[in-house]
Amino acid sequence: MQTTLLFSSRILLVCTLAFTSLSACATKPTIDQNIYHDFIEKMVAKHQFDKNELSDLLSEATLQPSILKAMSSPAEKRLEWHQYRKIFLKSNRINGGIKFWKDNKELLNQAANNYGVPVEIIVAIIGVETRYGGNTGSFKVLDSLTTLGFHFPKRATFFKRELEHFLLLCREEGFDPRKPKGSYAGAMGKSQFISSSYRAYAVDGDNDNKRDLWDSNADIINSVANYFAKHGWKNSPLITLQTEVTGNAYEKLLNRSLKPKNKLKELTLQQVKTPVNLADDTIVKLLELKQKDHSEFWLTFENFYVITRYNHSHLYAMAVYQLAQEIKKGATDL
Repeated sequence: MQTTLLFSSRILLVCTLAFTSLSACATKPTIDQNIYHDFIEKMVAKHQFDKNELSDLLSEATLQPSILKAMSSPAEKRLEWHQYRKIFLKSNRINGGIKFWKDNKELLNQAANNYGVPVEIIVAIIGVETRYGGNTGSFKVLDSLTTLGFHFPKRATFFKRELEHFLLLCREEGFDPRKPKGSYAGAMGKSQFISSSYRAYAVDGDNDNKRDLWDSNADIINSVANYFAKHGWKNSPLITLQTEVTGNAYEKLLNRSLKPKNKLKELTLQQVKTPVNLADDTIVKLLELKQKDHSEFWLTFENFYVITRYNHSHLYAMAVYQLAQEIKKGATDL
């Protein structure tokens, strides 16, 4: 869960860990296989992979300059709320969610009961991530993770770890590591789980001894619900509430943290309107969202924070929440 934006003759490239220019890749020199040496040795010693087989597999990986470009400047980080919102709050995504709910009503109700996560949140996640499976990604996961693990120094440690998880996942689930496709960051399936999340939170919802996040809606739905349950989803209707502010005192409450840390009474002291039916010691976060010509203010609660565990962005979490509410409005007869 990390970013949602998705972007073969084999290209032979020589790019070292000191790779500094995308233009340098235009010459397509040969990859120096020595860059994989330490990783291969680790996988052999720690997980008993066959050294020659793994060397051959990694030699097939293709460096993808477009992935490096996308990772260096993710579009969502440049967007304000009014721009981000209109990507996801569209009629086709709302109607698609209503249809997905209708088509999978029994599975969704069972998952909601088992995990305590509302149906509309489960559906909205799948809608935001892949338009209910309409776009699960076109990059080979092997290419994505080797490109980012060995040619993107800023996050190389993270993506090498994800490559480790991916290879273990393929061994555990019987996948050919050459075949799975996903996002430019290596997220997979309708639910867009990265490899470590796939291993930790994916569920065999249809009891066929496989965890298939591409084609089994039972697995997909239960996996999303399980992810939220494991990250602390509370059996509470409180996710976020729109509010109002007076003056500028509220500004001292704003910060980059996604986790609620302030008590409601602290917000009241800074002239933030708070619900009268909630206890003063209720923990919240004040969120400011930019519309074209004004700001919106929201109180976010623990369940909103749990949504950000799927993708560490308050814009993402708000898009999920608002899409969920629109889907729920249209699914009243389900």
